[in-house]
Amino acid sequence: MSAEPPGPWPGDVTRSAGDLAIETRGLTKRFGHQAAVDQIDLAVPRGSVFGFLGPNGSGKTTTIRMLLGLASASSGQIRVLGSEMPSEFHDVLPRVGALVEGPAFYPFLSGAANLHRLDTADRQAPSATRDARVAESLERVGLAHAAGKRVGAYSLGMKQRLGIANAILRPRELLMLDEPTNGLDPQGTREVRSLIRSLSGDGTTVFVSSHLLAEIEQICTHAAVMSTGRLVAQGTIDQLRSRGETRVRVRTPDLPSARVVLGSLGLSVDEVARERGEQIRSGEDEFVTAAVGVLDVRAEDIVAALVAGGVRVRGFVVDEGSLEDQFVALTGEGFDVAG
Repeated sequence: MSAEPPGPWPGDVTRSAGDLAIETRGLTKRFGHQAAVDQIDLAVPRGSVFGFLGPNGSGKTTTIRMLLGLASASSGQIRVLGSEMPSEFHDVLPRVGALVEGPAFYPFLSGAANLHRLDTADRQAPSATRDARVAESLERVGLAHAAGKRVGAYSLGMKQRLGIANAILRPRELLMLDEPTNGLDPQGTREVRSLIRSLSGDGTTVFVSSHLLAEIEQICTHAAVMSTGRLVAQGTIDQLRSRGETRVRVRTPDLPSARVVLGSLGLSVDEVARERGEQIRSGEDEFVTAAVGVLDVRAEDIVAALVAGGVRVRGFVVDEGSLEDQFVALTGEGFDVAG
């Protein structure tokens, strides 16, 4: 791979600076001969909740570290909030809150004391409002009751929430969260999801890295999918979901007639199934599955045509495919769907 930087940014300057919170071009990170991140072109719209999805080890955290200037890129370009990284990190980082690879705190200090120390280290943080901001941040992540408790006695989930509290101590234009619900119980997970939605509602762009499909599907407006260091898809959640094939499934004892009617509507009937593989006696139901690509015939019109054609319809389902199906097809790997 050439070490020469790519040419001018596409759509420069309005698109990059105005529409996108994060943009990369040809971003690559190599460790020896191994490419952990391989020529990815990210485009994260401002104001979005952007899910960065992929199996563990797919390159998500390495990408985030490069975006934040914590690791150098082998090649490629990065823009964050309209400024090039890492050359303009002094302008960028004060506008970005981040939680990467789990939080680290002084275990012998309380949660509130840890946040005080971290805020004091931020030269741009106003000291006059420190107490109020620490209290508000702890309240937002559900740790107000544990503000005076030593962090060494915190659970993993509490430490994770304290890390998020640190990331939002000051107003941010961009929040980058690496596996934000790691170690949280179901209630804590719901609280973090609600927090992310509220931050987005305030106008903050939220970039969420996760291997949990449910987390991305429930809170994100956009997503990108990583697999073995490469970016294999990105777009809105609806766009990613619609990449797959829509199918209709008809339950009927009138299989030949159903095939004729579906074919007359332009639907490609490519599968006939019997429930649980049981042998079908004369007159029992069979299932017709028709692949239709993008469904351009209304479901009610399909049913009406079947009935008009003398087909006894005992069941009818439109299956647009799940987001999980699309991600497995893109990566060849399964995803955790719990969350």
